[in-house]
Amino acid sequence: MERLEARIEGRVQGVGFRHFVWQQARALGLTGWVRNRRDGSVEVVAEGPRERLDVLLAALYEGPPSAWVRSVEARWAPARGEFAEFTVRPTV
Repeated sequence: MERLEARIEGRVQGVGFRHFVWQQARALGLTGWVRNRRDGSVEVVAEGPRERLDVLLAALYEGPPSAWVRSVEARWAPARGEFAEFTVRPTV
């Protein structure tokens, strides 16, 4: 089990990006969260098997049809097992 922490920049707010990530993560059986940041980026923390996290990471580069992804910064770490499901968190 691993942990993916990602920050996505571009036109990623107001285009259904969080819902897109939530759907992808839930379909992959991942746990964690997604949220908007006040600087206009989206932040994702997800835990699960590396091969499923790789699928999610690829989806972050694409986003929903109305999004435009300029960059994705990803970091990997061991899973902490702190989440029961994948959720959408409030903006920070």
